[in-house]
Amino acid sequence: MIYREYGQTGKKLSLLGFGGMRFGSIDDHDECVKMMVTAAQGGVNYFDTAPEYFGIKSETVFGKGLAELRRLKLPYYCSTKTFESDEKAIRSELDAQLKRLDVPAVDFYHIWCVTSLENWGARKKDGVLNTFRKLKEEGLIKHICISSHLIADEINELLMEGVFEGVLFGYSAYNHRTRETAFQAIKEKKLGAVVMNPLGGGVIPQHPELFEFLKRGDEGVVQAALSFLWDHQDITVTLVGFQTDAHVKEALASMNAYKPRSEKELDVLKEASSGSLEGICTGCIYCDNCPHGIHIPQLMDAYNQKMLDTKSNPQIMKNRLRFHWGLDPAEAAMCTACGACEQACTQHLNIIERLQEIALVQ
Repeated sequence: MIYREYGQTGKKLSLLGFGGMRFGSIDDHDECVKMMVTAAQGGVNYFDTAPEYFGIKSETVFGKGLAELRRLKLPYYCSTKTFESDEKAIRSELDAQLKRLDVPAVDFYHIWCVTSLENWGARKKDGVLNTFRKLKEEGLIKHICISSHLIADEINELLMEGVFEGVLFGYSAYNHRTRETAFQAIKEKKLGAVVMNPLGGGVIPQHPELFEFLKRGDEGVVQAALSFLWDHQDITVTLVGFQTDAHVKEALASMNAYKPRSEKELDVLKEASSGSLEGICTGCIYCDNCPHGIHIPQLMDAYNQKMLDTKSNPQIMKNRLRFHWGLDPAEAAMCTACGACEQACTQHLNIIERLQEIALVQ
């Protein structure tokens, strides 16, 4: 396992991190704990969850898993998050989280999912920063972090606060161009950098033919996509959401077989990445907030199929909606362009335009 320093905290974290958002069998606690143990035995020491992953089930499972790691004397750091902004709500949630996680303090606590500067301004006004400072002083959290989906120069407004020790952000082989400016800002501040969705929310392994340019020798596409990120020396942790124990072992094997590229080789690889892959929805489902009940995540999944279709099949979106989701493209015509979905989108996609296009499918 490779370990890198998390910003200026002095903590060394495993380059491969365990994400608790994609357990294949969340109600099988023994299996989930087994996965965490497999990861820790392979050298993983960063375990990340959140109160909305499977409801509170992920944090509950983590509590059992972390207890088992302690029993086995395997080192770990725990990371979780909160959407709350005012002090009373944050304290109430954190108290429940500490009980579920069965820990006295959270190592890395995140202000979760900042999607716009307006969203950030409202949460700041509620006193989120002052509350986080108090929690750290009280020893209930050890490091103040933020989960950001801002792109380009927008992230600078967050980082100028001078309170954050690390950032959780999206970055992968398919979207690095739109996230590069934000990544540079994180590097300049010498903050911990934890990458989520390193496999593009499943897009990369589901479409290996489009990512052949990443591969070296007999590498599989998952190994190649992770290696691409590991070559970035300023990335502290790549956070992978595992579904099964076999997936954990596959990622550990990729780490053991990893051979770093030079900076020049990485630059060449970035140039080889296709611009057509930009804008693919990663399926985070934060857009599932339509006041008219439109199934936006499913419609965006269908639009992905159109973007990734190499045969230009005009019926692919209709087929995906009808046979995979049981929906009709005509549902997209219900859109009133209110913008709620775009405001919630962590990737800042042009959802309204895409819905208009889907609505035209016959």
